[in-house]
Amino acid sequence: MPVINIKIAKGRSIEQKQKLVEILTKDVSEILDVKKEWITILIDEYERDNWASDGVLHSIKFRQGFGKKGVED
Repeated sequence: MPVINIKIAKGRSIEQKQKLVEILTKDVSEILDVKKEWITILIDEYERDNWASDGVLHSIKFRQGFGKKGVED
């Protein structure tokens, strides 16, 4: 019974998360040769105030939308 844990910053839509779990479930089922209903996916969402790298909170280090397509660094 595969359990997949995904950690992402908050802000993704329900549609994006649904598409993500559909694709992951399909691919993991095929690769590991297990039934789709055996696959569990957990999505942990974090506020940027609770996520840091290089000693700096992401809410300070990055602006809104950083890392998404079309947003300049």
